Amino acid sequence: MEHDRTAKDNNEEEEIKVVPLVISTEEILEQSIGHLNCTQILQSTLTSLSPFLESLQTFISIYAHAQPTWHCTTHTPLCSPNKSNQCNLPRNTWEWDSPPRVHTSIISEWNLECATSFITGLPGTSYFAGCLLGGLLLATLGDSSLGRKNLLCLSSLILYLAGLASAFAPNIWVYSVLRFLSGIGRAPLPMCAIILFTERVSKKWRSQIVMLGFISSSLGLLVLTGIAYIAKDSSWRILYLYTSIPGLIFTVISYFFMYESPRWLLLQGRDQDAINVLKSLGGPKTHQMSPSLNIIIKYTQQQKGVCTISTNPYASLKILIGRSWAAKRLMASMLLAFGIGLMYFGMFLGVGSLGSNIYTTSVYHSLLSLSSSFLAFLYWIPKCNRRISLIGYCSLSGGMSIALSILGRGRVNHEITLGMELVSMFSACMAYNMVMLYIIELFPTCVRSSASQLVRQATNLGTVLDPILVLLGSGNMIYSYGVFGLAMLLCGFLVIWLPETRGKVLCDTMEEQEVLDKGMPNQNTLNNHI
Repeated sequence: MEHDRTAKDNNEEEEIKVVPLVISTEEILEQSIGHLNCTQILQSTLTSLSPFLESLQTFISIYAHAQPTWHCTTHTPLCSPNKSNQCNLPRNTWEWDSPPRVHTSIISEWNLECATSFITGLPGTSYFAGCLLGGLLLATLGDSSLGRKNLLCLSSLILYLAGLASAFAPNIWVYSVLRFLSGIGRAPLPMCAIILFTERVSKKWRSQIVMLGFISSSLGLLVLTGIAYIAKDSSWRILYLYTSIPGLIFTVISYFFMYESPRWLLLQGRDQDAINVLKSLGGPKTHQMSPSLNIIIKYTQQQKGVCTISTNPYASLKILIGRSWAAKRLMASMLLAFGIGLMYFGMFLGVGSLGSNIYTTSVYHSLLSLSSSFLAFLYWIPKCNRRISLIGYCSLSGGMSIALSILGRGRVNHEITLGMELVSMFSACMAYNMVMLYIIELFPTCVRSSASQLVRQATNLGTVLDPILVLLGSGNMIYSYGVFGLAMLLCGFLVIWLPETRGKVLCDTMEEQEVLDKGMPNQNTLNNHI
């Protein structure tokens, strides 16, 4: 009888040992893919091609919509490229500098040199208007039915098919419609890439991996500048072929070889798919602990439930608005992003005019963006407080911009104004880099894509307003630099109402986020159980 009691106690001990703990997705990921390996690097490199190719389509208007240079064909004092207005001259007295029957811009091909600013600016406005609409239509699909990877592939397909069709547009009206469709496809891509970067690596490597996306975007502008310079005597349509065909190839490769976010798969209840992705990302160690991992995930899902988002694409928006803290956080984040986006894109779209021509200007912009990305993600983001850093960079950028608008050009030494402009632009780049990662950390997985896409649309709204402010600022810099700086200052201080996220885990459900924000300790520790 004593022997039976001892055997029973031993069996109970064995049962207790095999019962897994209820743990968080963050802990599962840290144990499965905590060590960066070649597979994770290859997946991140593949994902980084998305912002690289997307930037080619976004900035192609710099060259395809540029005002071509021209020269006089007759020796008359009335004709001077530096002083005369083409619209006041007979058409047979001047010609474009490009080779005969070659149109380097839509301006020369469709005879828009004397068109109104509304007509010439219609394709660019259509593109960013498409970005706004695309963000509203497609933003929540990454949290619901499609997921991160499929949304990226669908958006890429729309963007690059419309870009390819733009190369064959017969007139500006069809071309503007195609640019509008391109904008719809482009809208979700930047945040989709950033979310995939953050959700497929451990917390230790998150900021370094996200840096790949920002660097590749800056490199995209540099490569586009090189392509445009090489093809400067060719038709603008060639640029669309060079930038769209690689994008379509990337879309096909991504669909078959890119991994979905394991976080999203777990929240959707697709445990086996999530385990397969974790095994592929984690390498031999994760393969060895696969049986234990499977048991723990299933037990955890049974105990705490699966936060599966409804197939309704707007269910995540309802969740966001239904929680007061989430709604307030979303509003503050959108206003913050609006102010930073207004300054960032306003300066990049030509207000600064740092170079003597569009090629030199684009190189300056790219180098500034590259240097800020390296500094932000290698040093600033891993080591520095998010809120204090954003307040500092927004204040520096906004203050320099306002000072420059008051001083104006020509009133002080040119080197001083140029230096102020560079400091303001560099600080805006740093703030933009930081806020894009900060947004990802502010919201849990089940609404992360929707919230991030909405915040991203706030930056696009600033982009739509930038051309108007640039036009008004051509006569008085108060309307350009002054407005940019004031918006940057006011919106930058909204970060005071947002929580600090440096070193915090990425939560999966709204409940977990509330617990984390209240500072309650996490009782679900994995220890050495796996």
